[in-house]
Amino acid sequence: MHAAFVLDVEKPAPDALRGAVLALGNFDGVHRGHAELARVAVAMATERGTKAAALTFEPHPRSVFRPDQPVFRLTPPAVKLELLGQAGLPVTFILPFDRGVAAVSAEAFVDDLLLGKLGATGLVCGYDFHFGQGRAGSPEMLQARAGMRGVPVAVVPPYAWAGEPVSSTLIRIALEAGDVARAADFLGRPWFVRGVVAHGDKRGRDLGYPTANMHLARDCKLRYGIYAVRMKIDGVWHDGVASFGSRPTFDDGAPRLETFVFDFSGDLYGKQVDVALVSWLRGEAKFDTLEALIVQMDADSVGARDILAKTPPFLP
Repeated sequence: MHAAFVLDVEKPAPDALRGAVLALGNFDGVHRGHAELARVAVAMATERGTKAAALTFEPHPRSVFRPDQPVFRLTPPAVKLELLGQAGLPVTFILPFDRGVAAVSAEAFVDDLLLGKLGATGLVCGYDFHFGQGRAGSPEMLQARAGMRGVPVAVVPPYAWAGEPVSSTLIRIALEAGDVARAADFLGRPWFVRGVVAHGDKRGRDLGYPTANMHLARDCKLRYGIYAVRMKIDGVWHDGVASFGSRPTFDDGAPRLETFVFDFSGDLYGKQVDVALVSWLRGEAKFDTLEALIVQMDADSVGARDILAKTPPFLP
C-alpha cells in the first residue's frame, strides 16, 4: 500500500510522517537508477530504526520553466507513486513545484523543508541532484549542510546497465526511436502506459481486428509504429499487438494507441488498462488497399505472437 502526502509550505507535516530517511528526486520512469536510490534509502532507514520515504516534485520543473517544450513524461504522477511503492518507498512526499518553490534558496530548502518540516533523519540523492534557486544546491552542499546537523547524506553514483549510466533521458531517446526493448533494459521492466479505453471509429472491427483505443499524453514522443504488447485487464496480462500513430491509410488524425488483444472477448470501453510495449515490429505505413492492410495486420499478429511466446509472463 502506498501513501502520498502533498506538502504545503505553510503548514507542518503530520508528526507520524516526520523522521524518515528521504530519497530525493524527480523519479520520472522509476528506472534502475531510481531503484538503487530506494535501496540505499531503505538500508539507511533500517540501520537508523526508522522508515524510508521519497520526496519528489510535481509537475516536472521543466514544464514550469519551459511550458512550450513539455518534457516527455515516462510515468504520470499516479504511476510514479505506485512504482515508488513497489521500489520499497511506501510514502511519497509531493512538493508542488512552481516559480515560488524554485525561488527558495538551497540553504532554506535543506534547513526549513528537509530538516525542519520533514525532520529527515537521513537523505539519499543521485550524483546529479540539484535544487534551490538557480539550482545552486548540489550533493556536496547537501552533505555539508545536513552534516552540520548530524544528518547523514548518501550520494548514489551513476548506475550503469550494459555499460551505460541509466537515466530518464536515455530511456526517452530509446522510446523516441521505437526501441522499447532497450528502454525496458534501463527501466528494469517494460515501459507501459495507462489509460481508459475510448470509443474509436470501429474500423478495426470491420477489418477483423477490433481494437481497444487509448489517447496518450500530448507530450508522448513514442515512435509511431506497430508493437508486440501486453495489456493488463482487471489485473491479468493478455498478449496483443498495437499500433501507435496517426493511421495514414485512413485519416492521418491525432495520434492514438490501438491495441488488438489476442483471444479476448469482452467490453473494454471505459475500463482503465495498462499497455506494456514489449517489442518493435515495424514503422507505420500507408496501404493502397484494405486487402493489403489486412495481409500486413495478419503478419503483424503472427510476429507479435511469436515474440510474446518467447517472452516470460508478467507478474500481476
